[in-house]
Amino acid sequence: MTTTPEQAKSMARNLRAALSLEGTEISHSSALELVARSLGHPDWNTACAALARQAAPDDAPRFLRCSPILRIFDEAKARAFYCDFLGFRVTFEHRFAADMPLYMGIERGDLSLHLSEHHGDASPGATVFVATANLRALHRALSETRYPYNRPGLEELPWGLQVEVTDPFGNRIRFCQQDQ
Repeated sequence: MTTTPEQAKSMARNLRAALSLEGTEISHSSALELVARSLGHPDWNTACAALARQAAPDDAPRFLRCSPILRIFDEAKARAFYCDFLGFRVTFEHRFAADMPLYMGIERGDLSLHLSEHHGDASPGATVFVATANLRALHRALSETRYPYNRPGLEELPWGLQVEVTDPFGNRIRFCQQDQ
């Protein structure tokens, strides 16, 4: 029988509830890690990916990566915010000609964004939600960077721990850790 990621999450919820009844409290992420190891995987991320591959038929579409496009208006401000402050690296740059708008790809870890000066690519003021691990470490690093235009806080919300940053063009990125 194949276990799906949804079934493994349900197993983690049940394990957490059963342990709670016995007087042992564990976080949801700890329960996920225990279930992953019980299914023979080294950690939850590896288990989730492997279980998803097993559950999907070979000819089913698989979404490999998502790269939201965010509208920018000033290349220098975009580089200062995304590269210097947030720690992204540029993966590609494209212009149809030297005096044309910039289209640029940036990455940090598994997070990929595209930034565009082209008016038809995106509207300013977008919001991107990013599931994040070790959010407190990210918050600490951003605070230590001393970027003069953004000092993000750390918010405890009903859906998780969150840090929100706003770029110079009104786009928001919400980094959220949901396994408190």
